[in-house]
Amino acid sequence: MASAEVNLRATLLEGLEALGLPLDDAQIDQLLSYQALIAKWTQVYNLTAVRDPAEMMTHHLLDSLAAVPALQRHLRSAGLAQASRLLDVGSGAGLPGVVMAVCCPAVKVTCVDTVAKKAAFIKQAALALKLPNLTGLHARVESISQPHDVICSRAFASLADFTQWSAGALAPDGVWMAMKGKQPTDEVNALPENIELFHVEQLQVPGLQAERCILWLRPVA
Repeated sequence: MASAEVNLRATLLEGLEALGLPLDDAQIDQLLSYQALIAKWTQVYNLTAVRDPAEMMTHHLLDSLAAVPALQRHLRSAGLAQASRLLDVGSGAGLPGVVMAVCCPAVKVTCVDTVAKKAAFIKQAALALKLPNLTGLHARVESISQPHDVICSRAFASLADFTQWSAGALAPDGVWMAMKGKQPTDEVNALPENIELFHVEQLQVPGLQAERCILWLRPVA
């Protein structure tokens, strides 16, 4: 194994320990293979502006992994730990959807993007990583009507647009999980009256000195 690969694996293992996120060897290999796949496709299709492998590990993989414990806690509290559906909106290279599919095998993850090559990449990743719970979908989120228990996004759009565009895909008791940097007060204030912010969760991303949070939202009963 090349020294660069050894360093990436070590960074990933340290990050997982810091996050308190136990994964088995197969899942760790899947995550490393996924990063290598992003790097390979990016040479041709420009999936991400981040090209440096070490930076990709912190800014993409660990940034997405930081949200996994929060997702797992929500699914347990909602009684959905054994079976649930998650929609990753504006997924791009599959962040965080592919990472969540690796870490949560019981969750059926659909990554939707309006860019065909990005949806094609997700389909290829599902095959290459042997993830039967992962689907790539080339579509506008407004066209999706199948109900999902969690709809997530990572720096996708304003909270108002994100919730409005994806409302038709939300299950009756479903929630939105918006991954953001600094808490966007203006976006929260601009939410329509029928959407409530019920929890803000601060995240610590290993190796990344930047503010990160999850905003949990749901329709007002």
